[in-house]
Amino acid sequence: MTSSPTIHCSFLNRAALITDGDTIGADGSVARPWRVCTVQQVEDFKTVLRILPLWITAIFLSIALGVQINFSILQALVMDRGIGRFTIPAGSMVVGCFIAVVVSVGLFDRILLPLWRRVTGHDPTPLQRIGAGHVITIVSMAASAVIERRRLATVHVHGEEGDPAWVSPLSAMWLLLPFALSGAGEALHFPGQVTLYYQEFPPSLKNTATGMVAMIVALGFYLSTALIGIVRRATAWLPDNMNASRLENLYWLLAVLLAVNFRYYMLCARLYKYQNVGK
Repeated sequence: MTSSPTIHCSFLNRAALITDGDTIGADGSVARPWRVCTVQQVEDFKTVLRILPLWITAIFLSIALGVQINFSILQALVMDRGIGRFTIPAGSMVVGCFIAVVVSVGLFDRILLPLWRRVTGHDPTPLQRIGAGHVITIVSMAASAVIERRRLATVHVHGEEGDPAWVSPLSAMWLLLPFALSGAGEALHFPGQVTLYYQEFPPSLKNTATGMVAMIVALGFYLSTALIGIVRRATAWLPDNMNASRLENLYWLLAVLLAVNFRYYMLCARLYKYQNVGK
């Protein structure tokens, strides 16, 4: 009878240590399967870690795209959007980027890729496609900076820096050029990323692989607003008056950041070893 309190207290202490996910064996032993990883699970985790640096570089591309889309609409509002008697809505300028993606995908798939195979004897690797998309996106940011500089030049010539409603005679159709370049870059690096993740991830992570690009777009557009907020607090480039802004500096900043990011991408791509591509 004297041992009952001891047994009771021992049972309570043991029960307190049992958590969700633990199982009790017939002999009273506690098994914790959640603390034991299989070899395959460890290898799957290593695959994710190997590809994570490449995935991070793609977020910067999405940040630049988000900034370009947002400010191109504001640029179009203070540019000549007339084509004959028809005035193009400023928001519809973004459609040019989507059209460029569709046209570029068809162009690459039907013309450039067969030509690449004929010259080299093999398909471009996913990392090569992504790298080409990086370069074209950098050129797109530079093109946006040049066009914005031309628009501001017309503002300075007419002395309308203080009028936020003044519309530049420069045609808004010029904004389609950087959108076309951005679309071509997306047609290269987004499909390249989908191919890379889907082929390199193990079967247990195939569903995760298809969602990696969606996470890139979501994070990029979210962080683009954070970048704009930082620039507005740290500089005087982005006042409420677009005709008194220095938006070209932001585009040049993005071009420089993307160039540095591309160098980092090249380092990661050089060190990366394919696991399944080519098998």
